[in-house]
Amino acid sequence: MPQLLTVRVKRPGGRPIRIWVPVLPVVLVFSPVVVLVVLVAAMACLVYRISVVRALGTGWRVVSALPGTRVDIEQGRSAVLVTIR
Repeated sequence: MPQLLTVRVKRPGGRPIRIWVPVLPVVLVFSPVVVLVVLVAAMACLVYRISVVRALGTGWRVVSALPGTRVDIEQGRSAVLVTIR
């Protein structure tokens, strides 16, 4: 599971902004929403006749594979860099 999310925003003519977001406290704060999303996903799996256990396992594998992901977005002289550790 990812531990830290780093966001860096480069603005034209200004100093870059860097924000560090610890993932675990954010997940704990939003855990009621996460539980609802998992329940809705499980119901959708039942409606579309997909194995719930297999779908949730695949979702967990995707989340577990996120550390090391880096996303760069540039528009003109502005840029956003998101790094997941």
